[in-house]
Amino acid sequence: MGTMKQVVALALDGVMAFDLACAVQAFRHGPGKTGEPSGFEMRTCGVRPGPVWTPNGFELRVEHGLEALAEADVVVVPGIGIPTLPTPREALVALRGAAARGATMVSICVGAFVLAEAGLLDGRRVTTHWAYCDEFAELYPAVRLDPTALYVDDGDVLTSAGLSAGLDLCLHIVRRELGAHAAAELARWNVTAPHREGGQAQYIPDAPAARTDGGLAATMAWAVAEPAAAVDVSALAAHALMSERTFIRRFKAQVGTTPRRWLDAQRTARARELLETTRLPVEVVAVKAGFGSVTALRAHLRAATGATPAAYRRSLGR
Repeated sequence: MGTMKQVVALALDGVMAFDLACAVQAFRHGPGKTGEPSGFEMRTCGVRPGPVWTPNGFELRVEHGLEALAEADVVVVPGIGIPTLPTPREALVALRGAAARGATMVSICVGAFVLAEAGLLDGRRVTTHWAYCDEFAELYPAVRLDPTALYVDDGDVLTSAGLSAGLDLCLHIVRRELGAHAAAELARWNVTAPHREGGQAQYIPDAPAARTDGGLAATMAWAVAEPAAAVDVSALAAHALMSERTFIRRFKAQVGTTPRRWLDAQRTARARELLETTRLPVEVVAVKAGFGSVTALRAHLRAATGATPAAYRRSLGR
């Protein structure tokens, strides 16, 4: 990335500190003790400079008012404690202005209510915290709400489900802008999973029972470490000592997506990292990532990034 992306988070009164912190952890500093730049410069603004109330037992103080949104490449709206409270009119005007100027609009958790109130989500596919989906759908019927998604990337509008899904979305944005390697390093610094698919279910009632079975975790670790051996779902099932049918059922209950989708996502992430960090021939990248052929690699990489392996490398200056 030639220039630093300007990220501005809007902290309204009632802002949820965890939601705001997800953006800070992703965009304020890169991984490492020194806090080196991550490719983004981030500021937090309020409706006006000064104190911002939170429901978390402390008060924030921001240095910038809404004028900061006029310079943002990316605008992040964290959730607020009571998402149906009316948003100050001047904040709505500033958000509309940023969107009209071409800024990428991002909401974390119930921050989607604010973007919807500004009229920026009509006709767009979005998500929000599962507990507020019915209320959101009733208030904003023109929005295409996906109540199950962990996060949704709709181009210049990105939305996440609740709480930790906000960090998943921020990691996705880092991956989209800086590549898989940068996102993996940031995830490692934040001690979190490097990649959870946006289509992964956000709320799975029977997941706790599934987590008591360590077989899936061991098999998933094996598949990531040995992509050439984990050739298909039947190989995963065999490693887990389960029938394929049982494995698929348990995997979907625990992980929230199908084994095939998960496996394809891991292979694509590995291929992106190899393309970013090595000069290996594309044929070798395809094998090391577990695709087995350049044709399969090309199809999955194009679906994930819109680019061929060669074009993806060129875009990162490799």
